[in-house]
Amino acid sequence: MKNRLNVVLCWHMHQPWYRETLDGPYRLPWVYLHALKDYTDMAAHLEANPRMRAVVNFAPVLLEQIDDYDRQLHAWLASGAPFDDPLLSRLSGAEPIPATRAARIKLIDDCARAHAPRMIDPYPAYAQLLAWVRRDGAIDEPLVDFLNEQYFLDLLTWYHLAWLGHSLKQSATAKRLIEKARGFDADDRRALLQLMADAFSDLIARYRKLHESGQIEISMSPHSHPIVPLLIDFDAMHCAMPDAPAPNADAYPGGEQRARWHIEQGLEVFENHFGFRPVGMWLSEGGVSEEAVRLIEEYGFRWTASGEGVWHNSCYLSNFGEGQLHSRRTLFKSHHLPGQHCRLFFRDDGLSDLIGFEYHHWDAEQAAADFVHNLENIADFLAEQPAEHVVSVILDGENAWEHYPDNGQAFLEALYHRLTHSERLKLTTFAEATMTTSALELPHLCAGSWVYGSFSTWIGSPDKNRAWDRLVEAKRVYDARIGGLSGQRLADAGRQLAICEGSDWFWWFGDYNPSASVRDFDELYRQQLKNLYRLLGEPQPANLDEPLSHGGGAAEGGGTMRRGHGQ
Repeated sequence: MKNRLNVVLCWHMHQPWYRETLDGPYRLPWVYLHALKDYTDMAAHLEANPRMRAVVNFAPVLLEQIDDYDRQLHAWLASGAPFDDPLLSRLSGAEPIPATRAARIKLIDDCARAHAPRMIDPYPAYAQLLAWVRRDGAIDEPLVDFLNEQYFLDLLTWYHLAWLGHSLKQSATAKRLIEKARGFDADDRRALLQLMADAFSDLIARYRKLHESGQIEISMSPHSHPIVPLLIDFDAMHCAMPDAPAPNADAYPGGEQRARWHIEQGLEVFENHFGFRPVGMWLSEGGVSEEAVRLIEEYGFRWTASGEGVWHNSCYLSNFGEGQLHSRRTLFKSHHLPGQHCRLFFRDDGLSDLIGFEYHHWDAEQAAADFVHNLENIADFLAEQPAEHVVSVILDGENAWEHYPDNGQAFLEALYHRLTHSERLKLTTFAEATMTTSALELPHLCAGSWVYGSFSTWIGSPDKNRAWDRLVEAKRVYDARIGGLSGQRLADAGRQLAICEGSDWFWWFGDYNPSASVRDFDELYRQQLKNLYRLLGEPQPANLDEPLSHGGGAAEGGGTMRRGHGQ
């Protein structure tokens, strides 16, 4: 059947900068854990299904950290060089098990940071280690003093085994250690670290090979994952949130120049890793505005994408009629702004959120069948010319899978099989779709993101605005002092500022998020701002010792993902 509906499945891979300084210790382990669990598995699924087509988007700041963990793992294996990550240091024996009660409790807490129903409970030996020290859900603190070193070594080993992706768990090393269950010695832990090092060695190369074969398109986000429309103009928040309070400053100083830094540095990192210049950019969090799209077109990008809420708001802003708006047909068309060529794609929030939030409750085959059935219903809806339309399904490539059995193995296997064997659907990429489908002109673009069609996740509430105020204060000092810097110190200050401009800090501020995660990101964000003042040779303001947000909520999925629409 020639007249098939185009479908783009886009996986977005990103993590913020987790070091406490530009080259200091890692505060949080999520880069290497998601690399072992998710980035390896997502490559394996594509390799096992050569008929599958997809877009994979990488944030350059993630690529840099993957490189660094690759270096650290091989340096330790070769010479025993110390790790910059505390969990890897203790797993390897480079750093001893702590003796103080507080440090031991923290280590136990750190080794329990996983979705228990899917990552802890399936392994009785791992679950038992944690059960030994818990009474009514809390750690029995006096008991911690009597635990021997082997307890902590076993706990560390199990934590890392649990965070291995399904594909890595099929290795002889992982199977042997899982079967052994306890009493892991230095040779066992070295074997585990060797498995991890091998996984890092060819991780990026696997995606590059998939791109070179034409199976996937690789795209990029701006370097440190900032919300580009907000860097350019705080007023971008008001199209979707007209009554929301803004930060104290009218604008982020020199924001367009900073957006250009993130694009240019991102391109440099991307090309160093993949050997080519990408044609598409997923602006961080699908955050678009007319100014942001104009900017990326200037750099030659042929496409970008955002959420259904942005499409909806833009239809109203453009005075599209009710019939055209509610037909949803235009959701499945690419668009361009007047006088511009960069294509805009808008994701189907419902389909994307089914994968992110719902299908882990389902039988894998039934979930995959339901997803493809929904797509084929859309093809029926567009019966006259489905080949002129594109259904965009876009979501994180790492955060959903810990809620699925076996890291989503059965679901993704079934999904890819059904997608590639449907006679009604044509799997494609955004780059290809720009050449094979026509576009509609969108008179006006209402600035927003893939979350609720607004920027409410990053700005417009007291704690998020306080975070922007602190950043603006630091940027003004940066602008006043940067003329006196040169060489490496100048470069370091610019890079440190970029880290502070990342979106993830603002994402986590809010009473709806878990207090532990809010505390982690609050402390690390303020530490990054302090580092910037240090690099500028300026005293750190006292207000950077004051928490910005406290959390205390129970956000769905632990807060790592949000639905396109409010529940």
